[in-house]
Amino acid sequence: MSKFLSFPEGFIWGTSTAAAQVETAGDHNWHGVEAKDGYTFIQTTDHEKRRMEDVQNIKQFGSMYRCGVDWSRLQLKAFAPFEEDVIKEYQDFFKALNQEGMQVMFVIHHFMNPNWFEKNGSWLNADNIPAFVNYAEQCIEHFGKYAANWNTFNEPNVYAMNGFMMGNFPPFKKSYFKANRAIKNMGKAHDIVYDKLKNAYPETPVGISCNTVDFLGTNILGSLVGKFADWWFMQFAPKHFARLDYWGLSYYAHVPLTPFPITEIDTPGKLDKMGLPHDKMWAYKPEAFRHIIRRFYKKYKKPIIITENGICTDDSQVRINSIKDYLTIMHELIEEGVPIKAYIHWSTWDNFEWNLGPTYRFGLVRINLDTMERTMTEAGRYYSKVTQENGLEV
Repeated sequence: MSKFLSFPEGFIWGTSTAAAQVETAGDHNWHGVEAKDGYTFIQTTDHEKRRMEDVQNIKQFGSMYRCGVDWSRLQLKAFAPFEEDVIKEYQDFFKALNQEGMQVMFVIHHFMNPNWFEKNGSWLNADNIPAFVNYAEQCIEHFGKYAANWNTFNEPNVYAMNGFMMGNFPPFKKSYFKANRAIKNMGKAHDIVYDKLKNAYPETPVGISCNTVDFLGTNILGSLVGKFADWWFMQFAPKHFARLDYWGLSYYAHVPLTPFPITEIDTPGKLDKMGLPHDKMWAYKPEAFRHIIRRFYKKYKKPIIITENGICTDDSQVRINSIKDYLTIMHELIEEGVPIKAYIHWSTWDNFEWNLGPTYRFGLVRINLDTMERTMTEAGRYYSKVTQENGLEV
């Protein structure tokens, strides 16, 4: 027998994208990267040409849209004033969202730096911190009045690990020490920008999005690597961003370790042999999400917003089942007393999945990669209904 899970009054629903993943690449660190699926990171989804069309899809999904801007288009060199035409482009977009009743969760940094910033040492160079702070100050000046919520950084643990330790993201470094330096410099920048945000908009909440992963060793070596990965990713990196009003958490992945990670990306077919459910990228284990949320709340005693959550699949029914799984767990946690204030689904529409490419789909709206045509999916219609009813049948 089914029952309706009603979420608290005032609970916020929404969706998210990232500027780099949906706009044609500017002069930034991802421009021209060859993705795993054979696509080149240049054209993504033509969002900058279809903003008003995209607003019509965004407004179907709750009352909050989490997004950012292309730093490389706004600021052509360090400390330069923002480009007036690009300011207006984004302001018009944010105004349109606000007029449709959508709040903006503004993400200042989402894995993307201008190439002038990269050439000056990226996040390895502490001298770059003032340049980032200047960029953030201009974001506050030009876009702050449209923002109902801020993320200073999106998943800095993912960015530092992939960019500076694993070599999967630009600048493709492979050094534990460089990853540590990058995360520390981002943490310093976060602290400075946090104060500037609170001075300018004292009532507007400020957090980050911290990615979370369920690491599990399958043998002795795997357990050692799993303990290290959990410590670095879930404790060491996040502690540099602990000055915040809430924890934004994202969760997608259960990662078994042998000591090497077993994923559908790197070891296709192996998860099936292990009898583990999975999407196109990672093992699927929603129950781990419960323990991760409890863990962060117990440690930090801060409100929680789910800033990203979703599944990489081409199948709408699989996506619907995933939404049900995650929201059921969240509902149980809220009833336990964990202050989860919002759920932001990833992603509004299919986008360019960083080093993997656009065929790795997360969207509630489907993108035709040849024509860029948008099509609402069954999963999109389902999630829209959840947001309108503030709950779901299970």
